[in-house]
Amino acid sequence: MPSRASSPFDFISPMDSRYYGPEEDFFAALHPYLSEAATIHYQLLVEQALLAELEASGIAPAGTSQALAAALLANPVTAAEVYEEEERIHHNIRALVNCIRRRLEGFAQTAPAVPGLVHLFVTSNDVMDTARALALRDVTREVLLPDLHELMGVLVGVTRQHAETVQIGRTHGRHAVPLTLGYWLANYVDRLGQRMEVVSRAAAGLRGMISGAVGAHNSFALRWPDDPAAIEVRLLARLGLQPAPGGVSTQVVQAEYVTDFAHALVSTFSVLANLADDYRSLMRSEIEEVGEPTTRVGSSTMPHKVNPKNFENVKSLWKAAMPRMTTVYMDQVSEHQRDLTNSASSRYLNELVALFAYAVRRMSKAIRGTVVSLPALERNFAAGRQWTVAEPLYIALALAGEQDAYEVSKRLAELCREREMGLLDYLNTAEGREIVDRLPADLRRVVLDPRQYTGDSAARARLVCDLWWGAGDGEGGEGGRIQPLDRLTAPLARPADSSA
Repeated sequence: MPSRASSPFDFISPMDSRYYGPEEDFFAALHPYLSEAATIHYQLLVEQALLAELEASGIAPAGTSQALAAALLANPVTAAEVYEEEERIHHNIRALVNCIRRRLEGFAQTAPAVPGLVHLFVTSNDVMDTARALALRDVTREVLLPDLHELMGVLVGVTRQHAETVQIGRTHGRHAVPLTLGYWLANYVDRLGQRMEVVSRAAAGLRGMISGAVGAHNSFALRWPDDPAAIEVRLLARLGLQPAPGGVSTQVVQAEYVTDFAHALVSTFSVLANLADDYRSLMRSEIEEVGEPTTRVGSSTMPHKVNPKNFENVKSLWKAAMPRMTTVYMDQVSEHQRDLTNSASSRYLNELVALFAYAVRRMSKAIRGTVVSLPALERNFAAGRQWTVAEPLYIALALAGEQDAYEVSKRLAELCREREMGLLDYLNTAEGREIVDRLPADLRRVVLDPRQYTGDSAARARLVCDLWWGAGDGEGGEGGRIQPLDRLTAPLARPADSSA
């Protein structure tokens, strides 16, 4: 351990020096779940639950778990103490066990065998894997889902506000046909809502393991030969967890549960990266349909510039986090009953969670800080409206009985480019009117007024908001699939006896 006090500026990881360390609210939110101190705290919870279960089974004398709880309250086990002990004996979990045993020395005067019961029957990964499941479950309930919920509220608010704001659609970076700004965002409301449910299910599905050195409950069979796995179920229940359905494992918990959880985060992160890219694109100088305040510094040398740095930050963090999923996939592979090739690599999972958590908060801040430019939306729509009529014209002609409707519309577009005039302007000439007059009156109105050619953009945007957030205006609503928040967090509730 360092002999001097460290600051975030002494750290190597930018997560610590730039995001997690200096931002007090973010640090306070994540520290109880993702820090090394938190890791040791959750491992301690598992060891406490084991001792409580041994007491309930009659192996440890009555009062053992209460004595340990009182000792820990008076003299908490610290990460520094565990690390110092690990430096001495070169094993992290046995170091924790030794620190717990010291807390029971007073109780051992009346029950000498008690310190020897700490960690009895179990192996290191019983403690580490179960503790990790607890920490990931809790950070999802207390931080990730509430922050995603806030982001959803921000998105829903903007989507409803601009459900009918006409926007030129774009495919392949080119003007396509009209939609509305709200419909563009409704796609992200729908995608994010689905991902939030996936995150919740993945966290609720995390499993623990109390099965011994090779996962076959060998040690437990010495005491419970008829049902050596029963204590695993009881102990995990104290912590609000379950074992794998078949009750089998190696020396590590089945890796797919954590893999699914990490995938849920990364796939949600990809939605955020996509949204960030779209926002950044709309902030380009030649588009400028959304913008940010011009009061901050955007360039060290160009005073006029304001850069979309918040959205760029989200995209950049995604680039750092997304490849870590490869490591998670590789950590699914462990030779025979256990090897140590995941020992170092799996420790970085907490950084992936932290990167994701920071990006969610940054995205909420970024969207709140943007302003929609109605003049720019109108300017860009006007620039494309001459050509967006090609599709409704061809479809309307086909509905009116024209056999080669697509070719007719395509030839007209080519003719207009040759004449250097817009297709819509051409349709309003006497020559063009001859074609338009073939159409029924209701279709003719849509062809000649591109603003009417937005499909169900407005209605669908509102429907999606109601689906996920419930009816109502602004960022508060009721009745949606993810509103209120407790519908997502209910499967992640703490066990009734969380002090076990």
